[in-house]
Amino acid sequence: MDRIAESGIELTGAPPVAGAAPAPGGGMATLIERAVVLLLLGGLLLGVALVLLPFLTAVLFAAVLAVATWPLRSALVRLGLPKGLVVLLLVLAGLALVGLPVLALAPRLASRIAEGARVLEATLAALPATPPDWVAGMPVVGGRLSVAWRDAAGAEGGLLHAIGPYAEWLREGVVAVARGLADSMLQFLLALVVAGTFWASGDRFAAVLLDVVRRLGGEAAAGALRAAGGALRGVAYGVVGTAFFQALAMGIGAALGGVPGATALGFVVLVLAISQIGAVLIPAVWGGAAWWLFRQGADAWGVFMLVWGLVLVSASDNLLRPWLISRGLEMPLTLVILGVFGGFISFGFLGLFIGPALLAVAFTLVQAWRAGASPAAG
Repeated sequence: MDRIAESGIELTGAPPVAGAAPAPGGGMATLIERAVVLLLLGGLLLGVALVLLPFLTAVLFAAVLAVATWPLRSALVRLGLPKGLVVLLLVLAGLALVGLPVLALAPRLASRIAEGARVLEATLAALPATPPDWVAGMPVVGGRLSVAWRDAAGAEGGLLHAIGPYAEWLREGVVAVARGLADSMLQFLLALVVAGTFWASGDRFAAVLLDVVRRLGGEAAAGALRAAGGALRGVAYGVVGTAFFQALAMGIGAALGGVPGATALGFVVLVLAISQIGAVLIPAVWGGAAWWLFRQGADAWGVFMLVWGLVLVSASDNLLRPWLISRGLEMPLTLVILGVFGGFISFGFLGLFIGPALLAVAFTLVQAWRAGASPAAG
């Protein structure tokens, strides 16, 4: 016993064994430390989200712009242009294509809306009680419009009084659309600034993001990230391509019908289609052109303008855009359509890009899982 005591070996407990589980107290301490680290990390991420939240729309739109225009940026860099000059050229191109025309119209927008309201009020007050012959001659809806015209004109105060209860609603709708367009322009200008940083340092951003995603999810996650980039690029091409087609169709239809300012009408449709928020006003453009033709006595051309605008200008948005988007995606057209319209309903304008991107990531992960799954042994 003396020898054991002298050797320093305690008899109150067994010696520690290598690989044994830590004592309960040490395990609880480790759990608490990890929980504290996770809470701190969550607080940090929450703080970052709160800081970026006011600029979230601009940052996401800037990412879409950078991804969509990256092939053009790469081509300019390969030509030997400095990156700074390339960024400057892309920012100026964005301002010239969208920003400057809208900014030029903005100072007179309020006066033009008020003037248009006065013209509409004077026109409604001067309308006769009996509808003109071209109204009854319109296909499908001519008879119903004639009856509604006579009923409204027969009411006390005429047509102007009949639409009086809806005047405030129409005024609020116009103001809301104008406010939305102004907000879109502000977000677009801010997005151009952010996109400039992406164009300048996008190579490093992409490499870091790809490395992080690959570390977290392997090659399947990297493939999903590339699919998301392809979806964003495809949607951008689809939106811009559809807008140019609608503008071209509007200009050609107005020129064929003899409507003055056909080029200007096409440009208005282009701006409204690209903004998406003002797309609800596109029928008013070709509808106004048809109204002008009817007032000039060109009933046949007025009907032509209505059909042309409904089929080629407005309906093409729902048919051409999903097809153009699907050209750049290895994804079924049905999923593309669901992503475009579902994303727009859920998230607004940016949902056009978010919806297809999310479905593209999910579709890519499912395809990777199916390719990696081995059949069951028989």
